[in-house]
Amino acid sequence: MKEILQKLIQHKQLTSQEAKEVLINIAANKYNNSQVVTFLSVFMMRPISVEELSGFRDALLELCLKMDFSEFNAIDIVGTGGDGKNTFNISTLSSFLVAGAGYKVTKHGNYGVSSACGSSNVMEYLGYSFTNNEDLLKRQVDKAGITFLHAPLFHPAMKAVAPFRKELGLKTFFNMLGPIVNPSFPKNQFLGVFSLELLRLYQYLYQNTTKNYSIVHSLDGYDEISLTGDFKIIDNEGEKLITPEQIGFKRIQQNEIFGGDTVNEASKIFTDILSGKGTEAQNSAVFANAGLAIKCMDQSKSIEEAIELAKDSLLSGKAESVLKTLIEIK
Repeated sequence: MKEILQKLIQHKQLTSQEAKEVLINIAANKYNNSQVVTFLSVFMMRPISVEELSGFRDALLELCLKMDFSEFNAIDIVGTGGDGKNTFNISTLSSFLVAGAGYKVTKHGNYGVSSACGSSNVMEYLGYSFTNNEDLLKRQVDKAGITFLHAPLFHPAMKAVAPFRKELGLKTFFNMLGPIVNPSFPKNQFLGVFSLELLRLYQYLYQNTTKNYSIVHSLDGYDEISLTGDFKIIDNEGEKLITPEQIGFKRIQQNEIFGGDTVNEASKIFTDILSGKGTEAQNSAVFANAGLAIKCMDQSKSIEEAIELAKDSLLSGKAESVLKTLIEIK
């Protein structure tokens, strides 16, 4: 590790293979705490390269407990986190709307690091039991249309660095990795990123895969479609800049999608929205993300049709029913 740190301190970049090896060694607890913290800190002070991100991704996917969900044409809907905006759990709610609309979702998530409540925090609070039992997870996808993959149960490297991430309380490159290392290898991916720079990095990574993908970034810094301003989307067909009005929504204020300061508050917002008691602004943000996720995996639908499916899923109670079914499957 000393040689690697020396190289990084000299402002040199790691090759894909070097990055992969370091992460494999971190997972095996081969370095002391100071070395790991220093390594994580370097990437807070300078951009990560495509080669480095690719190597870290390959290490996590090689080490992970793999789930074979190839029988399902599933999607993962996830944000990188780390945007510092502390919104409510838009990606997780969108996942339930997509499942309620009849599509399969294999949601990958973790506890919050830079926000009060990550997707794992809210799922746990609502009574979902994390598991890596493949048969049980498949049953959930089959019966409820969705399952939840709690990252530390599948990624030894993430588990190894979890204490450091929590202590630092800042975004590390692991925020960038979460969305691209789903252990069920879904065929479709709808993901939000916190910067234009990361949007480009992900574009380079996904261009070399066979996935259907949509990568979104709101230009005012959100790692999802916030509707607080224009957003950029890059998918298999190219790149677009879209305004909220173009997809049928009014612009909303930042405070209207605030996620609360505690897990308790965040979970109440979550259940209120899912049970049809959300505000117009909250509902709109979820409709936009769920609608474009449906569009990502179902190219036969127009954006307008996909958003209508998302709206029906919530307003008819189908999305709420998905959550109840999911929690009951043991």
